[in-house]
Amino acid sequence: MKRGFHFFGHIVLALAAVAGFGAVVMLLWNWLMPAVFGLTCINLWQALGLLALARILFGGMGAGRFWGMGMMKHHRNPIHEKWMRMTPEERKEFMKKRPFHHGCGHDFFSEDNTGKQE
Repeated sequence: MKRGFHFFGHIVLALAAVAGFGAVVMLLWNWLMPAVFGLTCINLWQALGLLALARILFGGMGAGRFWGMGMMKHHRNPIHEKWMRMTPEERKEFMKKRPFHHGCGHDFFSEDNTGKQE
């Protein structure tokens, strides 16, 4: 009996969370979109549809962070692994070759870390 009630409580909580997210989307849409872009107001079902569409298109909204944490431990980033194997001198040379080298007079890899380049 207690186990069935516990499961039912989770279902109710999940439905309340979905309705809450939908209400927030609806309120934000109805507050911003008509004033900014001249669009029409939406109802709760349309807001829930927008949430579903966002989930399909972008695969997000935070739920994957909780269920996918175990998979992230096994995710390998080869660039990060290469960076971790580099010596400080190799890292400096690597950063000089990159197009995103900031060139603002800061050198985050200097020994004293004062921002002065060597």
